[in-house]
Amino acid sequence: MTQLERLAIADIVKIVPTRHGDDRGYFSEVFKDTWFRENVADVAFVQDNQSLSAAKGTIRGLHFQLDPFAQGKLVQCIRGSVFDVAVDIRAGSPTFGQWAGAELSGGNGAQLWIPTGFAHGFVTLEPHTIVHYKVTAPYSAQHDRGLRWNDPAIGIAWPAEAAEVVLSEKDATQPSLADLPPSFTFSPFLERA
Repeated sequence: MTQLERLAIADIVKIVPTRHGDDRGYFSEVFKDTWFRENVADVAFVQDNQSLSAAKGTIRGLHFQLDPFAQGKLVQCIRGSVFDVAVDIRAGSPTFGQWAGAELSGGNGAQLWIPTGFAHGFVTLEPHTIVHYKVTAPYSAQHDRGLRWNDPAIGIAWPAEAAEVVLSEKDATQPSLADLPPSFTFSPFLERA
């Protein structure tokens, strides 16, 4: 049976699909639309993305897209491992500026659901890590935004692997939370669709 856990920010959900294993390996149903809609969020996924990070300590994020291309993300690490985080950037939210995170790996099969209104990122804990994620809106360069990964006002407790990071130029120059224009507004009636 698939395990479901709401993290410190209840809108962020860790999902661990059941694995049926034997001496050959395992089989796992990693996504089922009806189950996801009934138990996590009633959304439609329109695109799948995959990234390979060659070096341990690679940070990707913190990223988000503005409406009308705001993305909910279902993230899974299929090789290696990552510490995956989401930061609440919904103005008026009781958890604005707070973060939640989980370790995702090819070994644990865990997934993280991150709805719209959150900035998302991860650090690789092993070299040659592959992350696969489903999104609820297509990529739009015009709506692509970010947040500084190490903003002390947010205080993400990155693991030791983030001590010497590998960053893109884009991620190295993202704004702090204090300098981020309002991007989303919290509405308690819309959050758990």
